Amino acid sequence: MAFVIIKPKRDKSLKRKHPWIFSGALAKKKGHAAAGDTVDVVDTRGSWLGRGAYSPTSQIAVRIWTFDPNEPVDRAFFRHRLKRAIANRHDLKKGGRLNALRLVNAESDGLPGLIIDQYDRFLVCQFLTVGVHAWKPVIVEELQDLIIADGIFERSDSPVLGKEGLTHSVGPLAGKAPPDRIAIQEGDFRYLVDVRNGHKTGFYLDQRDNRRQVGHYASDRDVLNCFCYTGGFGVAAMAAGARTVTNVDISAGALDLARENMALNDLDSERVTYLQADVFKQLRSFRDAARQFDVIVLDPPKFADSRQQLERASRGYKDINLLAIKLLRSGGYVFTFSCSGLMEPSLFQKIVSDAALDAGRDTQIIQRMSQAADHPTSLNFPEGHYLKGLLCRVW
Repeated sequence: MAFVIIKPKRDKSLKRKHPWIFSGALAKKKGHAAAGDTVDVVDTRGSWLGRGAYSPTSQIAVRIWTFDPNEPVDRAFFRHRLKRAIANRHDLKKGGRLNALRLVNAESDGLPGLIIDQYDRFLVCQFLTVGVHAWKPVIVEELQDLIIADGIFERSDSPVLGKEGLTHSVGPLAGKAPPDRIAIQEGDFRYLVDVRNGHKTGFYLDQRDNRRQVGHYASDRDVLNCFCYTGGFGVAAMAAGARTVTNVDISAGALDLARENMALNDLDSERVTYLQADVFKQLRSFRDAARQFDVIVLDPPKFADSRQQLERASRGYKDINLLAIKLLRSGGYVFTFSCSGLMEPSLFQKIVSDAALDAGRDTQIIQRMSQAADHPTSLNFPEGHYLKGLLCRVW
């Protein structure tokens, strides 16, 4: 097996069991290792540090599979990791009113680059690094043995694939191809999911708890749902008795599915407005028209894919929060989120604070929000805590 040598004083994160080794930390590579091959990691004195997948084109040159020198990376390794991750979600299914959840959450489940979401009887996978890409056939075979599913579908079409030297791959991997719409159950609500063309694997499963939370504040209130996608927050608000719901998204297809989801839950569509628009421009339009709301949800897509984009992303977050805070009636609430992993919680709070200050509104944090329990964060991998949310009351 080939191995890589870490530069002096660059092994601190590995000793804390962080799974990433950046290319700048590598002193040299010994032996032949192609993209996706397993390599051992040692320090300059030859001490063994870990075993991971080699990625020659990525800034993250090695992603660690294991910190146990006695654990080989083979079929049994992947079976064990998959079985453990699936078992860890068992408690979430006990109530019998949830048939869609994340089964494998990449690094936080010890499988860097692998995402597996379950939508009823279909599994949707993303193989986002050369390491898991190399083991794709084994992973698919083991999944078929570990979980009953009508089909396994691949949605490896993220922009991050280019950094790994991989091309997009979308299509069936095993069993039946999924239908155009899969109906899922999430507590009291049902949603239609387009796993073929929807964002990521089709639905934002990570916002499950926060959708329910919006319902607690929506009764008899005017709700504005920005970047609404397929209307999950809007459904929760209407079911809780919202006076009106306004769904805004730039995608006509997403809004069509939002309408279908409202109808699927037998909710009064006459009190729901659907606006196909750029959210930034629409918020300014509402401001200019002196339009006001009681509850506003801001759930934008990722604004920063790299540290170089963080400053621009910060301006974007401040812009939408400033506009939203100005649109709230006194005593209103804003649910504001960032799914950019590079956005630190403290920085996100500062951005929202600065927006409130510029808006001239007194604002309180009522609750901090995060991703649902099936999207765990390993203590050794804080980057896994990507979804930050603040529920704020504005006066």
